[in-house]
Amino acid sequence: MDSDTLLAALGLALIMEGLMPFIAPSAWRRAFSQLMQLQDGQLRFFGLLAVGGGLLLLWLV
Repeated sequence: MDSDTLLAALGLALIMEGLMPFIAPSAWRRAFSQLMQLQDGQLRFFGLLAVGGGLLLLWLV
């Protein structure tokens, strides 16, 4: 993988992560507080879904 591609992907990830707190900080805070109430297994499941979705997107590209 080219370093420019890696930096572009990192930049896009940071943009996506920053949109919600920038656009709707109170909704982001509520969602984050709800995430803090989940059990470890539930968080791992959502993490697994995110990794699987990312791998699927990379495979499709």
